[in-house]
Amino acid sequence: MRRNKAKKLAKVNGNALIAEIDIGKKVNYGYFRAPDGQDIKPFAFHNLRDGFEMFWTKLVEFQRGHNLEGIVVGFESTGPYAEPMLHFLKEKKATLVQTNPMHTKRLKELTGNSPNKTDAKDPKVIADVITLGHALTLVIPEGPAAELRRLSQARERAIKSRTAMSNQLQHLLFVLFPEFLWTMKHMKSKSVLHLVENCPTPESIIRMGIEALSAILRKISRGRPGQERAKEIFEAAQKSVGISEGRESILREIQHLVSNIGNEGCFIASLEKEMEHYLEKIPYSRSILSIKGIGKVTAAGLIGEVGDFRKFSTISQITKLAGLDLYEISSGRKKGQRHISKRGRSYLRKILFFASLSMVRNKGILHAQYQQAVDRGMAKIKALIAMSRKLLRIIFAIVRDNTVYASNHEHMCHSKLAA
Repeated sequence: MRRNKAKKLAKVNGNALIAEIDIGKKVNYGYFRAPDGQDIKPFAFHNLRDGFEMFWTKLVEFQRGHNLEGIVVGFESTGPYAEPMLHFLKEKKATLVQTNPMHTKRLKELTGNSPNKTDAKDPKVIADVITLGHALTLVIPEGPAAELRRLSQARERAIKSRTAMSNQLQHLLFVLFPEFLWTMKHMKSKSVLHLVENCPTPESIIRMGIEALSAILRKISRGRPGQERAKEIFEAAQKSVGISEGRESILREIQHLVSNIGNEGCFIASLEKEMEHYLEKIPYSRSILSIKGIGKVTAAGLIGEVGDFRKFSTISQITKLAGLDLYEISSGRKKGQRHISKRGRSYLRKILFFASLSMVRNKGILHAQYQQAVDRGMAKIKALIAMSRKLLRIIFAIVRDNTVYASNHEHMCHSKLAA
């Protein structure tokens, strides 16, 4: 059976200019090299439009002076500081590529047999990586996909912030009313936040009484915690060992945290609503949502991280983007175990992993494959990683073929989606 492999970036055209940008927060460093080895000394320019224009003007002058045809502009994978420059260059006639910082670090040792790192050396090393053909293709999300990436990242940050505040809240409650944490364990529920906001001390619970407490719990949580839960909280309040000194200051911080947790929850809900809006503008999102176990938030995160599934020609390219490609270290008779590289987008791996968790459960679409892997002796965590890779292959295939997922695909053809 013939297997497609991800295409490496072809070695740079023999008549192409290689340009490299070492990205910084305020100052970038540019560098140009011609195929015959002629180059210019790395120069600094500001990470602003004037600097971008200066870089492009010098690049065009160098290209014309050496009668070069193509332009390849590379940069080392970095944080948000590169994005304005990338969007500026996207409108120019140039091929944009990126290099893995690990590759740069390894190749740097060969240059002068020294680990020396300077702004003058780094651009040349990155240019060497590009010349050898080891640069990575760059897909910049556009339109709805770009919005989905921003929304997914904002949601992830908001969830982390809410979790941190929830942990702080538990620490403070343990000082005032430690027994509360034993009776009400789900700190993010509406009933818990309501009680913490309105009656966070044992004395306030006792003053309220069992009947009033039970009525509030039923109202806030739509009848789920009843008389028994109210009785547990009331009895815990009567036996509480919470402190009384410095209480006012603690209560002030608790009110602040409860308010912020509520605001973060509303913000997360608004982000998820926006995700649904932009998902509707991406035709192939219907293919991804047809997979049982993938919801709109997961689909939005996947599309946002990948950018556009249709711009990748093989599954290996997306697998590497996610850092789920396998490697082993073997020597002689020693056969090393295979591991995932983890050199891709970490949030994409996280989304796939948690999606796989729901799909390996009973009646999930990957339950049988997961059980087979575990029965063969594979560790559960490795089996979950294998299912993440399997899920990514399924998504890539149905988007590529413009179909919807069919669980009994062995006996039934995928139904083709309308263009």
